[in-house]
Amino acid sequence: MINISSLLGVATMYIRYLIIEKQNESSHFISSSFNILSLCIGLMGCVGMGIVATFQELSVPSVHDIGALVAFGSGVVYITLQSIISYKSCPQWNTYLVCHIRMAISVISCVAVIPMIVFASQISMTKIHWIPSEKDYVYHFVSAICEWIVAFGFILFFFTFIRDFQRASLSISTEMHEDC
Repeated sequence: MINISSLLGVATMYIRYLIIEKQNESSHFISSSFNILSLCIGLMGCVGMGIVATFQELSVPSVHDIGALVAFGSGVVYITLQSIISYKSCPQWNTYLVCHIRMAISVISCVAVIPMIVFASQISMTKIHWIPSEKDYVYHFVSAICEWIVAFGFILFFFTFIRDFQRASLSISTEMHEDC
């Protein structure tokens, strides 16, 4: 499921990139390189998700943790950059309400990712089932709560793209040249 989610994330981010590029042709509200940077950082997050899915936590914990760090770190940077892009495109392409919602989700995710990383780095053992009386349980518990806050933040943030995507259509064109 994580790999499928990662692939859907790639598609969503690429379509969002294309929409911003098209809007920017007439409005020039953001530099194209800023939009590309945002896309690249978002794609790095999706690669991190793929690493998390491929390398199980109990089998290869260090690789799994690096993938999670890339996924969550890149993810919060991506949604923050997208929030900035949203504000730059106001009021022509977005409402201020949508911008405020996106920024609120970004801030909450940025705030939650810090204790997630700090507390996860304090855990001395890797395991699935925890008992409250065990050493490092509190670190695991706080880190897990923050991880879920950030994960749901990403989902909610992507939901804010629905209106933008409803106003756009995407088509693929194939042309054959006789001289090939």
